[in-house]
Amino acid sequence: MTGSVRSEKRIRARNATRAGILESARVVAAREGARNLSLRGVAAEAGFAPAALYGYFRNKDELLLALAADDLSAVARAMRSAAQDAGAGGQLAAASAMALSLLTRAETIAAASAALPSVAGSSEAERLFNGRLIAVLKALSDASGRRADSRTAQCDVVVFAAALTGLAMMARAGRLDALGFPADELLARLEARFAREL
Repeated sequence: MTGSVRSEKRIRARNATRAGILESARVVAAREGARNLSLRGVAAEAGFAPAALYGYFRNKDELLLALAADDLSAVARAMRSAAQDAGAGGQLAAASAMALSLLTRAETIAAASAALPSVAGSSEAERLFNGRLIAVLKALSDASGRRADSRTAQCDVVVFAAALTGLAMMARAGRLDALGFPADELLARLEARFAREL
């Protein structure tokens, strides 16, 4: 067996183990809540010694960011699919509604805000999260039908995404219902305001 074949096998095995750890983390997060995720609990679920996880994730925050990055990928894919299914004229509404629905249910994304460092760093987990966030912003920009090729257009997409995220957090906490504002009504107003800008 050549060195490159052995190296490829090791990489595949490492990726498979990492995927297994993430799946165990998702099980623990579903059972105990993403905010209550612990490396010890994930290790127990995965059948590893707690120290073994440190070879894949430096701490709970990195693990949580990896889960949230996976969820962001799912959001971007679903937004693109919803926009494609909607056809001309309804793409932004369809992508926005899909994003709001998924963000409302994605506890890992909500919990990841506390896991992100207050000063941008360069950890692999943070880079992965940022890359997946960019994919969501691009899906939103594409659904708007306009290219975000200027700083102003990019700012508009970020503001729109921030408003969607805020609506999702309020819906997740039950605040929209408590205030008597249906999410679809607020989403329609948000789209109307930003459709001109995007």
